[in-house]
Amino acid sequence: MTFEQLLTGAEILSQRGNPSVGSVEYDSRRVKPGSVFVAMKGETSDGNRFIDQAIAVGAVAVVSDSNPGDSNYEAPRPGVAWAVVPHGRRALARLSANFYKRPAERLANTGITGTNGKSTTAFLIESMLQAAGRKTALVGTIEYHVAGKTLSAPHTTPEALELNQLLSQALGLGVTETVMEVSSHALQQQRVWGVPFDVAVFTNLTRDHLDYHGSMEEYFGAKQTLFEGCGTEPPRAAVINTDDEYGKQILKLSKKISTEVFSYGWEAGDFAAKNVEITARGTRMQAITPAGPVELWSPLIGRVNVYNILAAAGAAYARGCGNDAIAKGVLALQCVPGRFERVDCGQPFTVVVDYAHTDDALRNLTALAREFAVRGGQKGRVITLFGCGGDRDRAKRPLMGKAAGQGSDFVVLTSDNPRSEDPLAILNDAMVGLQRTGAKYVMEPDRRAAIALAVGEAGSSDIVLIAGKGHEKTQTTREGVVPFDDVAVAREILKDLGFVGSGETGSAGAGA
Repeated sequence: MTFEQLLTGAEILSQRGNPSVGSVEYDSRRVKPGSVFVAMKGETSDGNRFIDQAIAVGAVAVVSDSNPGDSNYEAPRPGVAWAVVPHGRRALARLSANFYKRPAERLANTGITGTNGKSTTAFLIESMLQAAGRKTALVGTIEYHVAGKTLSAPHTTPEALELNQLLSQALGLGVTETVMEVSSHALQQQRVWGVPFDVAVFTNLTRDHLDYHGSMEEYFGAKQTLFEGCGTEPPRAAVINTDDEYGKQILKLSKKISTEVFSYGWEAGDFAAKNVEITARGTRMQAITPAGPVELWSPLIGRVNVYNILAAAGAAYARGCGNDAIAKGVLALQCVPGRFERVDCGQPFTVVVDYAHTDDALRNLTALAREFAVRGGQKGRVITLFGCGGDRDRAKRPLMGKAAGQGSDFVVLTSDNPRSEDPLAILNDAMVGLQRTGAKYVMEPDRRAAIALAVGEAGSSDIVLIAGKGHEKTQTTREGVVPFDDVAVAREILKDLGFVGSGETGSAGAGA
């Protein structure tokens, strides 16, 4: 491929040279002879500072978003092909698509956005599509799936280069459908620029990521981009939670620009729920659909999962799946890692690991736990362990503390991923809201010790919630990234206490 071929369709301010190119890179450390280096401005660093390093190891062309009017303008280097672009990330997306022969345009793409529910909804859609005989790929927070293979997921939505590489691999394995969680960061940073989404799903919007977006309006604006089209036509079909106030706004927009628009809600919508029965084993319900009612049984439990099932049913229907495939897909999904995942070593109380990391998610989680604790006339307590992420929105910390305190009998306040912040300072922020509830609590910044404390507090019929990290296998602190798996740590602690049951985990998937 030549440099000019690689630039096809990209927004170009100026361009010179046309060498043959062998790869596209945006990290100078991965550049090799024959590479095109895309030098773009980021949130905390500027790839333009590494142009000379990339050239030194063999880059034959540079695509830069450093323009002559910039204070730190990087002028073209002699002997190297060069292109100046107005938007570095858009250029990366276009070049990546061109290099891998535009794989997204040859796939039916379903995108899910929202604060909570994306992962479980994505797993459900994938299961329904597979029940309909489709070959799928999934891109999301927990892991990536490509034609039955599971890959680690460093980002909810990868950078455009890795995304196009993954989609190209999926095509080569016969995949026809992709299901993607599309984060607000990815939309804001245009990582999915040029990806045509056939179906877009909106789950809900609650306070999160305001350290990045600044306000709920900007956060919502990023989410809305999925429904407007990411440098493409708007999605053909939109599936929207109209029990959510922000969903109602997206509904109005989508009715103007999408061919098909489906609403869903607990009682009203194109997809709605009737005769819902939530038990310890799963959820039984009747889903109302445009194709008629369908009886569903899901191993997933909780009110939030009724919403997730309705969202997935809407997306699957929009992709041409019948009610039979929807029912089979719901039944087939036994668990979602880190979503109401039970840790069972034969102890007389329940231990659950869940990803809940917003105040809304904690409210949903503790409400579900309360149902478990009092089921059958039991008087079990809800014991909740949680923390707040460092280098993130400080204002949501007291809200999380309040949610945990209001929904629990006993709270263990601990570290999540403190990153560069002082863990005690984070705990103090959350404690402000927690103290207002009057709930009993303790503070223990060491997460392993905190899990031991929470488990040690539990008596027969109690439920221990280990919230915040879910499927994550590491913890990020000032000292760096260290291995830490809530499920594995909880199991070790239970065994140390003398519980030597199956040691297996199971999930009822409370949703996240």
